[in-house]
Amino acid sequence: MARSRRAVDYQDVPRPVAAMADEYPAGHATVLHSHRRSQLFYGSSGVARVATRDGTWVAPPLRAIWVPGGIEHQVVCRGPVSFRTLYIEPDASPQLPKACRVMEVSDLLRSLIIESVEVPLDYDVTGRDGCLMQLILHEIGIAPVSPLYIRMPQSRPLRRMCEAILRDPSTRADLDDWAAKTGMSRRTLTRHFRLETGISIATWIKQARLVEAMSLMAEGASVTTVAFEVGYESSSAFGAMFRKTFGCSPTRY
Repeated sequence: MARSRRAVDYQDVPRPVAAMADEYPAGHATVLHSHRRSQLFYGSSGVARVATRDGTWVAPPLRAIWVPGGIEHQVVCRGPVSFRTLYIEPDASPQLPKACRVMEVSDLLRSLIIESVEVPLDYDVTGRDGCLMQLILHEIGIAPVSPLYIRMPQSRPLRRMCEAILRDPSTRADLDDWAAKTGMSRRTLTRHFRLETGISIATWIKQARLVEAMSLMAEGASVTTVAFEVGYESSSAFGAMFRKTFGCSPTRY
């Protein structure tokens, strides 16, 4: 019997972990929604993006996105994505993250996630399948966090500005341009932006470019192409930023 592809069918399964497999086409986008259970989104292929009212998280291959239960979110796919989603009871383990994050997926966790889809929904919690699910919970709890996150401001003018940058990370608009577009002075703009996001506009733009770069690289674009697509004047400048963030070159990454 085929397993359901409806999230609602996994919320009240009498087990702490329930795994679902699904295929999303390019351009797929859900409406803003939430679930009672927490979720781990893992794309075995493709690039997934999850957006909430507070920010955006992007997961290329070998990364997963964690969304605690009750948080409204939207899932967006640039290209086709093969999803493996774990629906987890919020109190299944004290190690589970309390906030959204992108986490690195080890070879072990990847294998466990893929195997979990083959486990019966009413698995024996004291048997092999129960041990597998408990190991998944442990691995989620210790998985390193990846900096593929963009915090979004809440005020309408700043949010519109950030959405425009996300649509075109290569934009050459400077602080004076954004001040004019938001109807603020330079000083007011920079002050409010830092208050709402905790970082400067320049740092935010760098993070937005990095997130877009990771998505393009995961889709097979060359480092040189990516560098120009996200607004860098050369691949070496992009490479320097990338090494500073991840500790290795884009090609090696």
